[in-house]
Amino acid sequence: MAVDHTRAPVLEALVEYRRTRQTSFTPPGHKQARGADPAVREVLGDAVFLGDVLASGGLDDRLTRGRVLERAEKLMADAVHAEHTFFTTCGSSLSVKAAMLAVAGPHERLLIGRDAHKSVVSGLVLAGIEPVWVDPRWDAERAIAHPPSAADFAAAFDAHPDAKGALITSPTPYGACADLRAVAEVCHRRGLPLIVDEAWGAHLPFHPDLPSWAMDAGADICVTSIHKMGSGLEQGSVFHLQGDLVTPELLKTRSDLLSTTSPSVLICAGLDGWRRQMALHGRDLVGGALELAAEVRSAIEDIDGLHVHGHGDFCGPGRADDFDPLPVVMDVSALGLSGYQAADWLREHHGVDAHLADHRRISAQITHGDDQETTGQLVAALKDLAGAAVDLPGGPQVDVPAPADLRMRQARLPRDAFFGPAEHVPIAEAAGRVAAEMITPYPPGIPAVLPGERLTEPVLRYLSTGRQAGMNLPDASAPDLDTIRVVAPAAD
Repeated sequence: MAVDHTRAPVLEALVEYRRTRQTSFTPPGHKQARGADPAVREVLGDAVFLGDVLASGGLDDRLTRGRVLERAEKLMADAVHAEHTFFTTCGSSLSVKAAMLAVAGPHERLLIGRDAHKSVVSGLVLAGIEPVWVDPRWDAERAIAHPPSAADFAAAFDAHPDAKGALITSPTPYGACADLRAVAEVCHRRGLPLIVDEAWGAHLPFHPDLPSWAMDAGADICVTSIHKMGSGLEQGSVFHLQGDLVTPELLKTRSDLLSTTSPSVLICAGLDGWRRQMALHGRDLVGGALELAAEVRSAIEDIDGLHVHGHGDFCGPGRADDFDPLPVVMDVSALGLSGYQAADWLREHHGVDAHLADHRRISAQITHGDDQETTGQLVAALKDLAGAAVDLPGGPQVDVPAPADLRMRQARLPRDAFFGPAEHVPIAEAAGRVAAEMITPYPPGIPAVLPGERLTEPVLRYLSTGRQAGMNLPDASAPDLDTIRVVAPAAD
């Protein structure tokens, strides 16, 4: 049956809601902006409140007989070649947990790339799943991790044949991609599902010059953040499903455990509108972004002291399998600066917000929302940064461990360590103790410390020096990292 991608069921239902002048005696209590604070209305505008209605009993009737969200989800699935799609309004942090719960349960094993986002670790804590960590491919020269290979997952399955499936992150926030087709084949030879955390890959289905995306590569479940590389609102996420290894009914029940019972219609409208935009114009929009990114990369590479990571840096033996060029990742170390210093300087002096910042890099995310004006501002700011760098004081250095020293042994299940008896100890006394918390440089949000890992001096030194240099560690229980939460001695 032909699918009409000019339709947008959520947006159309909002138009109908206004046309029929519905009078609501339900939440939300602002009652179509009338009760909202005037100062808030002045800042946000009334359109925000006018689009903020109940999903059922507002956008749709009490029994959702109009199937508004269901029709929008079916259009999304068709646009990206999935069999089923589910909207979520709590970000991919919720979506990835629902996907994990659909594949493994308490005390069951799941193969997971150790470069996973903190939301994956939260899923382990909530579900009591036992992780089998699959090490990323470490580029020691550039001090960066790339997704594990298919061979890495095959070896992990051979060592843990009772594992229920696998989870891989691709693309990474740096744009490095795995050979998802090969990883899916490793899983399917064993009759097991593959989950792909593709939060950074919303744009991938819409242009042939980009890396293959999860559904086309044969993955079973794919989680995508529409607000990252798409044009949805923050927290707009979808998860896609295909095949018969996980049923849509099971995935939906797992999602219902975690999802809000008050989904934001505003966020759903953003998802619906983005799907229509990309289904009708995606190839041209993404193609334009790729051309713009190529120009930006060339211009930045011409700035003394800056190097833009490209395909040749990230891909090759022992590194990533493919590369997304839209995250423009720059090494600033030749300027004598850390990425933290560079990001802070750009914001303070030019009003330019970089995305990632680490001990030696910053990144600028290019999307179809950029143009010559925004990228020109970026390049001009970077030129000024390069000129100013000589007079900027050198900041504290981050003691980055060798790849082998970054990995710590998982001594206890994340759930047991997180919820069990714990105490706080000074960081100088924490080596050898079992962590009872996550500690995550953010962004990109990949934990350096997981609950249940036995802490080592190199990792503690990395975090301590990183904190002094400007690393953001938002989930550490002690904001200044003077202490760490560890498993109590009786349970260690």
